[in-house]
Amino acid sequence: MNVNRLLLAAVMAVLISCSANEYSLKDGYYSAEAAEFDGYGWKEFVTVCVSGGRIILVEYNAFNASGFVKSWDMDYMRVMNASDGTYPNAYTRYYGRKVLENQGTQGMDVLSGATHSFHSFLQLAEAVLENARLGDAATRLVSLNGSPGGSLHESSGLPETH
Repeated sequence: MNVNRLLLAAVMAVLISCSANEYSLKDGYYSAEAAEFDGYGWKEFVTVCVSGGRIILVEYNAFNASGFVKSWDMDYMRVMNASDGTYPNAYTRYYGRKVLENQGTQGMDVLSGATHSFHSFLQLAEAVLENARLGDAATRLVSLNGSPGGSLHESSGLPETH
């Protein structure tokens, strides 16, 4: 009877070990970005740094054709914060922090006012985490689902959830 339990425990340990290795992250920097600029001229991206098999840094943001970073756009921040209650520098940090805390995208909640960005973020984060599992440091281009730029917010003219 004890031999059967030991054998079962050994088999379970091997299965768990193999399963964990299949999904473990390889150390390095990994990036994924939108394949195209959205309808407002932004291209979103996610970059992660993995060390010791754990995510230690997450950067989520967007840039335009000139390289200007979306979360640095103060005029955009003022208008979006007034109309939607959030802005790029807040929601990009929030989503990145959740991936860091959860060590993945499981259990994440959408931040009110940043719904479209949440869905884009999930697609990018899943792509970058797949690269980290494979150890593929090439930037992955992701065709984001949904309409480019999202819908316009009626009162501000800004994308509703960016």
